[in-house]
Amino acid sequence: MRRVLVLGVFALGVLVLVGRAIDLQVLKQDFLRGQGDARHLRVVTMPAHRGMITDRNEQPLAISTPVDSVWANPRDLPLADPRLPKLARLLDLDHDEMLRRLAARETREFVYIRRHIAPELAAQVLALELPGVALEREYRRYYPMGEVAAHVVGFTNIDDRGQEGLELAYDEWLAGVPGAKRVIKDRLGRVVETVEALRAPRAGKPLALSIDRRIQYLAYRELKQAVQGGGARSGSIVVMDPRTGEVLAMVNQPAFNPNTRRNLRGDLYRNRGVTDVFEPGSTIKPFTVAAALEAGRYQPSSQIDTGPGYLRVRGHTVRDIRNYGRIDLATLMAKSSNVGASKIALSLEPEELWSLYSRVGFGRITGVGYPGEAAGVMSDFSRWNEVERATLAFGYGLSVTPLQLAQAYSAIAADGMMHEATFLRRDATAPGQRAMQPETARQVRAMLEGVVGTDGTGTRAAVEGYRVAGKTGTVRKSTVGGYVEDRYIALFAGMAPASNPRLVVVVMINEPGREEYYGGHVAAPVFREVMTGALRLLNIPPDDLPALQVAQPASGGAA
Repeated sequence: MRRVLVLGVFALGVLVLVGRAIDLQVLKQDFLRGQGDARHLRVVTMPAHRGMITDRNEQPLAISTPVDSVWANPRDLPLADPRLPKLARLLDLDHDEMLRRLAARETREFVYIRRHIAPELAAQVLALELPGVALEREYRRYYPMGEVAAHVVGFTNIDDRGQEGLELAYDEWLAGVPGAKRVIKDRLGRVVETVEALRAPRAGKPLALSIDRRIQYLAYRELKQAVQGGGARSGSIVVMDPRTGEVLAMVNQPAFNPNTRRNLRGDLYRNRGVTDVFEPGSTIKPFTVAAALEAGRYQPSSQIDTGPGYLRVRGHTVRDIRNYGRIDLATLMAKSSNVGASKIALSLEPEELWSLYSRVGFGRITGVGYPGEAAGVMSDFSRWNEVERATLAFGYGLSVTPLQLAQAYSAIAADGMMHEATFLRRDATAPGQRAMQPETARQVRAMLEGVVGTDGTGTRAAVEGYRVAGKTGTVRKSTVGGYVEDRYIALFAGMAPASNPRLVVVVMINEPGREEYYGGHVAAPVFREVMTGALRLLNIPPDDLPALQVAQPASGGAA
């Protein structure tokens, strides 16, 4: 009897087990599969590659490289695990602070521990096999030229979104669209199988800039040497193609490295070439003369009496450094006569002067599309009094950016046509707007050649083998209480070859630190070096070959 009872109990147990197996494997199969999937099946984001930024010759200026980020699920990660201190050391984190962050987010399933780590470090993290700790593939932005092109290109944040510069301006164009896929993860949060792709990632679109990285580096090197070597506060250089409006180079000092942004300050990453304004000083005189020629009241040979070297205007005195007497417009430009420029402005109707200034872009943004671009300041002519008209003629009472000044000089270089400035490569010449008559532009350009000649203020801007046209400027800086005596801005704006200008370069040095502060002494040599190098890099033929002196070796001399 006992034997039958024991066999009956065993048979009953077998029946229960078989019934339970049928219940789990057949009747509740879908439910259990769903429960398993809920614990191990996940939809994960597939990061999209951000579009590359290149210079005009397809050389990279900003690229995205794949990296790994460490994350954790606090629910699955025991905070007392003895491997956590080693994880903190690997990631260069404070162990206690890491634990506090995880504990504060214990209800979450996803918490970043460290973003964007090197591949070898990611392998060491995986080797720890910590439950709840895993890696996620992301992209990190890298800038091959570092601080050389930083102010133009800008940078992204850790989530690969544009924060400054063209990275911000064209963020929607550059940013890709993330994809999604359904995967199975193991207990450590690692993907062990891809179940299906839900949406393919779409990479961002590439962006080709007008910048020529060779000229960009050349300008950067010369500006850095001038600012740091001369003890200046800051500086900017803009190089532009006057035929298209393309910006070939734009550099600023001080600069920053977008690849290492610890302790980054706003004053370092601000692109002074488009955001900072200054009074242009004598660099505006070519446009004062152009307004006079456009009005039909003056010819290049017209005489102006600048004696006795100063001019009284309603209780204010306009001065030249000496009495030039009666001079023509070319001499006015070469000697940079404030008195002559003021007399011209006072002889014109205010609207005539304002109209020319406005047509070359003063008082409005260039339309380059750069975030934070300044428009400068130019008041309406209806509010000008005689003193304002006189001082505007030699560059006080209005403000411009380096880019605005380069665009204005491009109108002179392009026979009166002004093309909208751009940081994007133009494969075809864009239509421009006429800022002045072709003859006016050519006459002013001829006068600007005299500035660089032996009797002008810009002799140090001369480039061997090329005709150069340009203008110096030395501006006394203003403060709340008025203009200060010992703080200046040194300027030079010019173009070459003057017979058919291919390049316009503007150099601005803010508060030169040494005794020399004139534009002809400080900014003109920088212009010369940048222009010389850029002309050679672009293989632009000389237009002043007779000026070259070729040394001939002496007969029978030693080699």
